[in-house]
Amino acid sequence: MSEPILSVEDLQVAFTTSGKTTTAVHGISFHINKGETVALVGESGSGKSVSALSILKLLPYPAASHPSGKIMFKGKDLLSADAAELRKVRGSDVTMIFQEPMTSLNPLHTIEKQIGEILELHQGMGEKDRKIRTIELLNQVGIRDPEKRLGSYPHQMSGGQRQRVMIAMSLANEPELLIADEPTTALDVTVQAQILELLNKLKARRGLSMLFITHDLGIVRKFADRVCVMTNGEIVEHGPTKEIFDNPQHEYTKHLLAAEPNGDPPASDDKAELIMEAKDMKVWFPVKAGFLRKTVDHIKAVDGIDLTLRAGQTLGVVGESGSGKTTLGLALTRMISSEGKIGFIGRDIGDYSFKQMKPLRSEMQIVFQDPYGSLSPRMSVAEIIAEGMRIHMRQLSNAEVDDTVCGVLQEVGLEPSTRHRYPHEFSGGQRQRMAIARAMVLEPKFVMLDEPTSALDMSVQVQVVELLRRLQEERNLAYLFISHDLKVVRAMANEVIVMRLGKVVEQGQATQIFDAPQTDYTKALMAAAFNLETASSGIVSQ
Repeated sequence: MSEPILSVEDLQVAFTTSGKTTTAVHGISFHINKGETVALVGESGSGKSVSALSILKLLPYPAASHPSGKIMFKGKDLLSADAAELRKVRGSDVTMIFQEPMTSLNPLHTIEKQIGEILELHQGMGEKDRKIRTIELLNQVGIRDPEKRLGSYPHQMSGGQRQRVMIAMSLANEPELLIADEPTTALDVTVQAQILELLNKLKARRGLSMLFITHDLGIVRKFADRVCVMTNGEIVEHGPTKEIFDNPQHEYTKHLLAAEPNGDPPASDDKAELIMEAKDMKVWFPVKAGFLRKTVDHIKAVDGIDLTLRAGQTLGVVGESGSGKTTLGLALTRMISSEGKIGFIGRDIGDYSFKQMKPLRSEMQIVFQDPYGSLSPRMSVAEIIAEGMRIHMRQLSNAEVDDTVCGVLQEVGLEPSTRHRYPHEFSGGQRQRMAIARAMVLEPKFVMLDEPTSALDMSVQVQVVELLRRLQEERNLAYLFISHDLKVVRAMANEVIVMRLGKVVEQGQATQIFDAPQTDYTKALMAAAFNLETASSGIVSQ
């Protein structure tokens, strides 16, 4: 066998803060052959991303250091390379896809400019060639009507669309090694299948090598040639993918493989109180053009949707990125304007103003996808959770507020003694529990859960799903559960709405939708989610 394209030998990574040194990675070794995909798996804090960032020396130096180790890329040690040598490698020979595209994309530049900048810098392309190549790349990664997206800014695209732009940027210079750090976390199941199929084609055509970092073991099983399992900064097991999955040796590997949301949602009552309903709801965004910025068309994000949601019931909303799932939820909670009827606990709130909605905010709460972005880094846990109480429960004394905060923290599985710490001191799963506590402390009747588990490890997903089901049973809550992870939806939802391009393509009991889908689109979603043989059929570009 030829020499590996990448070889990591006895790598240690340490961080020094305020004179104290902590070792995050303890002497790991692995290699990647040309045309091979190696998956690095493990839970948050295991050292996966730190190891990957070390390859291109992207850690916050000098706070970070490498007490020992070599990282050999095509015979050259990148750890000892100077800045000029690294610039030649980064973005050209070795590229990286990050988990959160909003931290990687420039909010002030269009998509065309950001991709074109890479092509100009590394390949010296002229403006016309850059535009042609940019459209080709956007098309490759499944962006619908790429010509119309060239002038879009990152905030005008969905999370999945932004991630596809990041993947297009990483592939622009046809690298030899691609480091993908949770690249499909924000993507819906069919687009995951599409992106993985694209990467597999690139592997076959160009001999592309990949280091794939993920907590989604379903992807690893289908996609990786070999697996390295990490925990506490060490690789505890490694080997061919089939061998690891069929015959795991280490207890931690067995724990990871067993972690998958399962069970059934609490039974719902068709005669329970009607909490939320919508009739012929529409959210259309105008498309303006010309010097006078006249409206020439509309983006029909939500187009004539009807739904009902009762106490103790979970309505799952599924569909690909850009299908209108989150827009539907924001419209129901009156965070954005819409047309049509919206009923909430006996009131027609479809045309309520901000002032009229304020007294109802305590009864409808939202848990967002990204606990990193939804929790203020400048507020303690206690302040974050108590913020809504200070507005809606002004009659409570400081002692009563503190007691309530302690109680809700215990309810979501967090130690009350940690309430004076800040969000950055907690793991992703703990931060999401804080976000849930913030919503629950106001004792709402309706909670919109927008991708609440997508950024979490598999084992933490299981814990959060169990927590949400328990809280629902105890409090008789109505959930609108928006997700692209159909395994989680199956464990949570009583009824399901399948959305595509702003419309409902299928709606009904969750068991019926999952076991006997009627439309080709729903069948494609189910196939991609549950690894059926037809997973690659019916995949739709966005």
